[in-house]
Amino acid sequence: HNALRAHGRAVQMLRAYAKQPIQVGFAPTCGMCYPETEKPEDIEAARQMMFSMSLQPSDNWTWNVAWWSDPVLLGHYPEEGIRLYEPYLPKITDADMKLISEPLDIYGQNIYNGRCFRMGADGKPQEVTRPLGAPKTAVGWPVTPECIYWGLKYLDERYHMPMYLTENGMACHDCISLDGSTGNIYDGLIPTVDATIAGEFGRVMAWADKYRTLKVRTNADTPADAKKARELGAEGIGLCRTEHMFFEEDRIAAFREMICSDTVEEREAALEKILPYQQGDFEALYEALEGNPVTIRFLDPPLHEFVPTEEADIEKLAKAQGKSVETIKNIIASLHEFNPMMGHRGCRLAVTYPEIAKMQTKAVIRAAINVQKKHADWTVKPEIMIPLVCEVKELKYVKDVVVETADAEIAAAGIKLEYEVGTMIEIPRAALTADEIAKEADFFCFGTNDLTQMTYGFSRDDAGKFLNAYYDKKIFENDPFAKLDQTGVGKLMETAIKLGKPVNPKLHVGICGEHGGDPSSVEFCHKIGLDYVSCSPFRVPIARLAAAQAAIANK
Repeated sequence: HNALRAHGRAVQMLRAYAKQPIQVGFAPTCGMCYPETEKPEDIEAARQMMFSMSLQPSDNWTWNVAWWSDPVLLGHYPEEGIRLYEPYLPKITDADMKLISEPLDIYGQNIYNGRCFRMGADGKPQEVTRPLGAPKTAVGWPVTPECIYWGLKYLDERYHMPMYLTENGMACHDCISLDGSTGNIYDGLIPTVDATIAGEFGRVMAWADKYRTLKVRTNADTPADAKKARELGAEGIGLCRTEHMFFEEDRIAAFREMICSDTVEEREAALEKILPYQQGDFEALYEALEGNPVTIRFLDPPLHEFVPTEEADIEKLAKAQGKSVETIKNIIASLHEFNPMMGHRGCRLAVTYPEIAKMQTKAVIRAAINVQKKHADWTVKPEIMIPLVCEVKELKYVKDVVVETADAEIAAAGIKLEYEVGTMIEIPRAALTADEIAKEADFFCFGTNDLTQMTYGFSRDDAGKFLNAYYDKKIFENDPFAKLDQTGVGKLMETAIKLGKPVNPKLHVGICGEHGGDPSSVEFCHKIGLDYVSCSPFRVPIARLAAAQAAIANK
């Protein structure tokens, strides 16, 4: 019961915080049954055995389909199971069942370990023994292709959900290879090599670089991603999401201490524990980029994403803070927001807790100083990006904190180091007041994921529920989160550039949403005068080619 409650909560969290439209499903691992023949009585025997609890051995309830799936998909436990296990069940409330039965998009089922049944002369299902030598998987599970038909048929009749086959007889030690270009699946492991730019591919990329004027950067949070992007031709990092670094096991505890602190001093002490890790992260990124630009976005997500949910982790945090478990739970509850993506996140965190921005600035600048000292022939020039700005005064407040901290670090090191402080344009008001914001920003970077969400007024997390209807009715031709909306979102981008550049002629402008790797979106970015696009590492070659095609087409 508690496992299913956790499932319901996970569904809620996925809906709330996924960074793109998603479908959420449920895939229990349950035993399947199939009939010996297609006689109606055998079909009924297999159906009974698949869902009945009283007919199954008492130690086999954990594999029962109905016990796991009825609560999630039908909103109630099977009455048969309630009768059998009533003495052992926890108190089951209406709130529990509402949580457990959170609406889903798809139902998946592991189809393996199928058992064959026929109806006996006494009117009860009888299991049919598999013949000697029948095929098995590497770990001894029966290979029962009949289940792919009958198992799915029985499940569809009972639950009426879009079905996904999540496992069809493979098991651990059974390896397959997938060709991502063709979709072909092969038995066994086929040797692979990392993609490299060479041969005809390298020649085409060289031609692309000759003609394009738009720079191509990458979105990368780790040295490995940054190194791969450099190999594929990236000319810098356009977006490093620093929040991903906080989730590492060796630093999440300290960050949780910061969140649950009562005073500035306590928060600073907790952040001081994280500082060396952040500095090391940034040094590794600078090393991987070898003097090319690195844009580091300061903390963006709401704080509740970092707090523990497991009882053991809550107890551990309470002990570290010298607080009661109840106090920690109250703090966690206080962080709840009805619309967290438009709540206490982005630069609002730095306004509320400037010590976070101070710590991140120290890490960025100290890392740059160390790498610059090691590589005198490189030009290490950090680009610090303040997220989710909607008002020039909030940008100025955070920028003042950054500049004061950075200048003090540089002076203490006795080294000459330049840096820039810019902002993401991801709120429509920021685009419409770009002439004001440009007075305080060294650069703009369009965060088109959030900008699209806020311009359209629908959530990336929930749009998947209705976008297919929009495609069918020809309202939309494309997913606006995959292909940039040039008419609406694009107009905001053009407006921001036209307002910002005259105020600050040195302003450089890029894009770091996933649109940065879409060819038609890259062409639009070229047309409106962006300096660079930034995309995930493996989309860098696509962006380079699209940038060249845009330059040639618009000559």
